[in-house]
Amino acid sequence: MYYSSLRSWPFWLAITAVMASPPEGQKVVEDEYKKACPDYKRYSMFMHRPFSEGEMQLPFQRPSVHCRTFTSPLVEKVIDDVTSRMVDKDLARLFENAFPNTLDTTVRWHVDGKSKHTELKRGMRDEGKWAGAQSFVVTGDINAEWLRDSTNQLLQYQPLAKKDEAIFNLILGAINTQAEYVIESPYCNAFQPPAASKLSATQNGQEDSVHPAYEPSFVFECKYELDSLAHFLALGNTFYNHTGSLAFLTPRWYKALDTVLGVLDQQSQSTFDPDTGRFERNAYTFSRQTNQGTETLPLSGVGNPLNWGTGLIRSAFRPSDDATILGFYIPANAQMAVELKKTADMLAAAKEVSRAQLLDKRAQTITDGIWEHGVVTHKKYGRVFAYEVDGYGSHILMDDANVPSLLALPIMGFVERDDMVYQNTRRMLLNKQGNPYFLEGSAFSGIGGPHIGFEYAWPMSLILQAMTSDNDAEISRCIKLVLSASSLGLIHESINVNHIHDYTRSWFAWANSVFAQTILDIARRKPHLIFGEGAEAYILE
Repeated sequence: MYYSSLRSWPFWLAITAVMASPPEGQKVVEDEYKKACPDYKRYSMFMHRPFSEGEMQLPFQRPSVHCRTFTSPLVEKVIDDVTSRMVDKDLARLFENAFPNTLDTTVRWHVDGKSKHTELKRGMRDEGKWAGAQSFVVTGDINAEWLRDSTNQLLQYQPLAKKDEAIFNLILGAINTQAEYVIESPYCNAFQPPAASKLSATQNGQEDSVHPAYEPSFVFECKYELDSLAHFLALGNTFYNHTGSLAFLTPRWYKALDTVLGVLDQQSQSTFDPDTGRFERNAYTFSRQTNQGTETLPLSGVGNPLNWGTGLIRSAFRPSDDATILGFYIPANAQMAVELKKTADMLAAAKEVSRAQLLDKRAQTITDGIWEHGVVTHKKYGRVFAYEVDGYGSHILMDDANVPSLLALPIMGFVERDDMVYQNTRRMLLNKQGNPYFLEGSAFSGIGGPHIGFEYAWPMSLILQAMTSDNDAEISRCIKLVLSASSLGLIHESINVNHIHDYTRSWFAWANSVFAQTILDIARRKPHLIFGEGAEAYILE
């Protein structure tokens, strides 16, 4: 195994040179430090001292404080509070690396909104565009922001926002930035740095034909995923839940909400006119030049037929960025129903009664559609949630590791953990005879998905399995298996089930965030599993 420390010569000499003759002005000094920082994509692939005191001797993978993209004393306090109580020092090191990973490495641009930060020319229709706090959060090794990933990456910091003004403004900025993305290109999933950031755009290297058309300097990829819009709502709902603040309810946010509702209207339409039976071309189409069926939509970019009158919303792609087979993707519909209901409650508190009633009705329509069309009878497991349906009776039974998923339905708030249909579904999903993407090998096991292939399971699926379990043995087994696959001190995207050191993505901030959220969940629900017998619960608030 290769070893590289923070004191690797090129990096340390550069830092020493800056310290020896510091330029005038603190900002200039900080900029010089940044220039000397190593590329974290490469940095994360090597081990750095000091090593943990456990058997695995896990490396310390946080960048130098001078190279971190965002810092918070309160985050450092949480790390100290949790790790000091953890019995397993390897697990403590993994949390120490994972919990701050989003802040340490992925906040590429942030302004607090207290000073002018853009020279964009505005007309009346763009009043308030890019105003206020803004935050551009990348997923890791790709310089683009996914709505889904960034929402989940920030989730573990949401409880801190009411006590930490910097965290408050970071998340407020993320909501504002996402609102601009949604307004401009609501059918897209991943976005380029905002123009005001002065960061360079990145090309995805694909040849796509997409309708509605998008601007490549603004959009990184334009796969329509229903959960992306649900995550936009979730970011604001969670912020409100933890802070009670309605500061993000600006005219731009309301415009983004109306844009979301417009997409829901369009994507609730069937493939054929219910009265005439004539084909009605979907408002969104996507075709990519590729030899991978999961990377494009069939039938000239339209997708397979969907029936009318289901109450469900179409999603062209899954949260894995793979194409759906049957467009009514149940996990994303469940998430959208939950977030619409939460948004309705929030708007009711803001005295937006008519909007609240509209969203509440939409949430109930989707929920009814899931229970009517998304629940099927399995000959072995009984009544279970289908992964995808078409409204004609066809259904797909499987699950993917990405969130939203069927496994994550209780975490999303769609059902209680002890719901019988969910429990039946859970048993099906965690069995290789029930779920084609439940993968087992000599070294690792878990749910994978078509995005990576037939031999790679995602640690994220084991983390979600732990969060949806009340069984101590099951929770411990999942956490230990994830730990065993994290010899670099970070959570990877996927692991080869037969070769535990064969992984994809050494740096994947979303997975690290979900792991940190799981440890905090265990610290609250099952503190004895990580703190020792008789330990008191640790609640992040």
